[in-house]
Amino acid sequence: MTETAENRLKRLKMRSWRRGTREMDLILGPFSENGLALLSAAELDLYERLLEESDHDLYQWFSGQIAAPANYVDLIARIGVWQRT
Repeated sequence: MTETAENRLKRLKMRSWRRGTREMDLILGPFSENGLALLSAAELDLYERLLEESDHDLYQWFSGQIAAPANYVDLIARIGVWQRT
């Protein structure tokens, strides 16, 4: 059975809010509220892979402490812009 688009968004939203660290909850959670619905299927695939990364690495990428892997740079920038609005 395939997952509906609606259920996928709900699952990704829950995973965004239920991270291992509060910092990542506060970065990914608000983006997931409305930003996920704006992503294409390919971008959602990439976001789902991003969620598989460790919170420690994610926080360093989002905070600019270390450079994010090239495949995530645009998505991280997009999420970061969402945080500032």
